[in-house]
Amino acid sequence: MKKIINSLLVIHLLSLAAETCACTTFILSGKYTPDGRPILYKHRDTGTPHNALKYFNDGKYSYVGLVDACENCDSSVWGGYNSSGFAIMNSAAYNNNIGDTTKLKNREGIIMKLALMNCASVDDFEKLLAGLPKPLGVDSNFGVIDACGGAAYFETGHYGFNKIDANNPEVAPFGYLIRTNHSFTGVIDKGSGYIRYATAGNVLYMASATNNFEPQYLLNSISRNLTHSLTGVDLRDDLPVSGNRTDFRFFEDFIPRNTSASVILVHGVSKNEDPANTMMWTILGFPLVTVAAPVWLSAGVPLPSVLTMKDNFHAPLCDAAMILKEKCYPVKRGSGLKYINLAAVLNAENSGIMQLLEPVENEIFVRTRLLTEQMTKEKPKSGIIRDHYKWLDSHITESYRKLFSIEINN
Repeated sequence: MKKIINSLLVIHLLSLAAETCACTTFILSGKYTPDGRPILYKHRDTGTPHNALKYFNDGKYSYVGLVDACENCDSSVWGGYNSSGFAIMNSAAYNNNIGDTTKLKNREGIIMKLALMNCASVDDFEKLLAGLPKPLGVDSNFGVIDACGGAAYFETGHYGFNKIDANNPEVAPFGYLIRTNHSFTGVIDKGSGYIRYATAGNVLYMASATNNFEPQYLLNSISRNLTHSLTGVDLRDDLPVSGNRTDFRFFEDFIPRNTSASVILVHGVSKNEDPANTMMWTILGFPLVTVAAPVWLSAGVPLPSVLTMKDNFHAPLCDAAMILKEKCYPVKRGSGLKYINLAAVLNAENSGIMQLLEPVENEIFVRTRLLTEQMTKEKPKSGIIRDHYKWLDSHITESYRKLFSIEINN
């Protein structure tokens, strides 16, 4: 524990990251999925729009993490999983420390990095939280899954935490738990994200009813969801006629929002399955104008080139998404960023950015599904995975060049 505490102090001195915006997250117990594999999901909203993936080998376990694409990227991780099959993410809570004057804050990314370095199970993470010096400097819902069937949230403040177990039918009757930006054990009616919580709840209730927890369905239904659970608005019901003219729609309290910067979906393993089969789907950049890509920790490095930082500390796919995002939010002054140009995303001519990228992403899922079917009962072969990465880099690069005349610099 002394070594962990020392690591915490060192990392804190390096960290400049802060998770201050809205996120939508959920965990799903493997007891309720058709293949017995748990799922951990984070739709990340942040003031740091450039995100990337990074492979780490600086702890007891190697791990791949979602990081802010910057020079200090090694100090914090905003979600990921390690070689033991343990995965973690968070959402800011905003209602665990009300009335507390502690100034220490924004250490969620530091704690998640420590967890990935040292934890193999949900129990390990609970021990880590209990043993770290207080105050923790967090106001957060930490979601975790492991390779032993564990799946839980830890609603955490400066001086304590409450564990909510997704395997407990009394609190999770359908095997999933959702957290946006409030804790259920925090101060009632404080925090935020209640409308997004209801939207995600509608999606997951239907997914449970139809037994459809496929990653592609979840990514599209959560991070590209254009319904508003309070007003009943569904932007897909009234598409702009053409993409040639701007068509602005008020775009607040949807799951995707102007600050949406990335998504991770960790697809864990069933009990007694090799943890090496754990994989992670990642969306870098504004989710409506980019594509999902898979990674396996068992293949080591390099990860797909489009997902990792280059000399300028930017990930190429995220850079491409930032260019396309400009078409969605052309008005910057005043309240302009609250209004999305829906015609650029979707329109009746099927020339919207998301519509053009749909077949590109479909091909990624088709080829990845064929690969994962081969690997289900055996340890993934790094050579096969790396060949898939090469195809992935080429496929994405050529698609963005052909569709948008964007050169992705790998």
